[in-house]
Amino acid sequence: MRAQAQLPLLRIPPFPSAKLSRFSELDGESPVSSDLIAELRRLRVGGTYWAAQPSLPADCLLVRSAAALPAAEKLAENRPIVLWLAEGVSARAFPGTVVIGGDCDPWHMLGSAALAIVEPGDELRVIARLLDVSTHLHDAATGETTRDEVDVRIVIADAIPTTGVENPFTGDPMSLAQAVELCGFWRRLIDSNRDIAGGLGFAFWKQDHVAPLLWNGAEPFRFLRTVPEVAPSGPVALWRAKAAPQAVSALERFNTPLIEIEDGFLRSRGLGADCIPPLSITVDRLGAHFDPATPSELECLLQDGDFDERLLARAGELRRLIVDAGLGKYERGSAVIDRPAGKRRHILVPGQVEDDRAVQAGGCGLVSNLELLKRVREQAPDAYILYKPHPDVLAGHRKGAVPDRISLRHADRVVGDIPIGALVAMVDEVHVNTSLAGFEALLRGKAVTTYGVPFYAGWGLTRDLGPVPSRRTAKRSIDELVGATLLMYPRYLDPVTGLPCPAEVVVERLSACDAPQPGLLVGMRRLQGKLKRRLRSLVQ
Repeated sequence: MRAQAQLPLLRIPPFPSAKLSRFSELDGESPVSSDLIAELRRLRVGGTYWAAQPSLPADCLLVRSAAALPAAEKLAENRPIVLWLAEGVSARAFPGTVVIGGDCDPWHMLGSAALAIVEPGDELRVIARLLDVSTHLHDAATGETTRDEVDVRIVIADAIPTTGVENPFTGDPMSLAQAVELCGFWRRLIDSNRDIAGGLGFAFWKQDHVAPLLWNGAEPFRFLRTVPEVAPSGPVALWRAKAAPQAVSALERFNTPLIEIEDGFLRSRGLGADCIPPLSITVDRLGAHFDPATPSELECLLQDGDFDERLLARAGELRRLIVDAGLGKYERGSAVIDRPAGKRRHILVPGQVEDDRAVQAGGCGLVSNLELLKRVREQAPDAYILYKPHPDVLAGHRKGAVPDRISLRHADRVVGDIPIGALVAMVDEVHVNTSLAGFEALLRGKAVTTYGVPFYAGWGLTRDLGPVPSRRTAKRSIDELVGATLLMYPRYLDPVTGLPCPAEVVVERLSACDAPQPGLLVGMRRLQGKLKRRLRSLVQ
């Protein structure tokens, strides 16, 4: 039976810009077990599991061949008949029958079916048997239709290779169970995107990297330039900082649900302000993760989420990999640097972009880098304070620059060119407004004081001087924080294969410098930043 199938049952969805389209099979045995069959059922993968999900009548009879319609009419028993063909055909040719054409999600199609009529080599037969849908086989040569009574384990074993496959990200051998799990990961991502009508506010240089992470499996992701005159058909993914206010207002008038999209916490080797596209994003239907005014999906994960042993083990290992590689949101560096003041208490104060939404919302009134420095000095009058301006500010692109002569009235040293990982490793404490550097310091076991309300405040891991919402009552371990923040919440894109991937793959790419090399646009943005810095220095 498998010889008749044109494609393997397990395959890679055709994500936009993906460089791989199928698993490479390897020599060796990887037998089909009852556990594997159970996972196929649970994760609902196999066939074109990413494809369209059209509306169907309940309790229908699903037919895969027009030649089998006479048999379907005899078996229907007043059930509606759905004819699903590979190519679109006019419904007028089949009166009284619902006609569906093209690629569809077979699990969805069979979910409404009480009975299916398929040909012996059709992969729909395998999925029907997995779903315990009563199945009849239509013989195209004889025109006969008989009940499928072959043992389900034989049907499934005949459709799945008994070899292992190659991990698309590493090239290492991968068991069938691991391949099924990876397909389940892709299915959950695609299913979460099915209702999204489009995206607004996405810079052109981000779109190729974002589209695979928001793809619904059936159609290319639609980037909107303006809001249509009629309400969108579903929620709109919004990069709010770059969306035109009038467009956002129009969506709000339509009562269109808005999905907040932001850069992820492991972003890239370089700055977004330099037009380097992100390797991860966050997608939140409740609100921006940095705005404490309302709960976000990340906050709900931390407040109410369950963290099993497997997830915590992954989180602990991911934390080790990040720390060992010296990874931060934009840069890498793990060099050991000397303490400039010996045994004196050392505090790192990371600056931020003052007009950034995370500062405006999460700072709860504290937006000035200079004011943050003043408050830290008040809290620690005898400490040796190191101030690190934000990379986007140093690059000349964003607001928040404080002249060194003024910074040094409150700090002992300005450190602009030292990677954040090396600085965090050297100091005793990190004091932040809402900076992600505070989270990166927690990964490295450092004491963190927050003056605003970042997403990681209020869970028992930080000293909080800002107005943390009273709804944050759970106490979390560092690995629970990492599990929610880096494993469960963001979405990641592998820059090598172009496929959505687990967090560990992006950490490996960033550690090995496999991220894309800067192009002409990045060079032009960096030159522009240099010119801005030079002009600003002339007027200070």
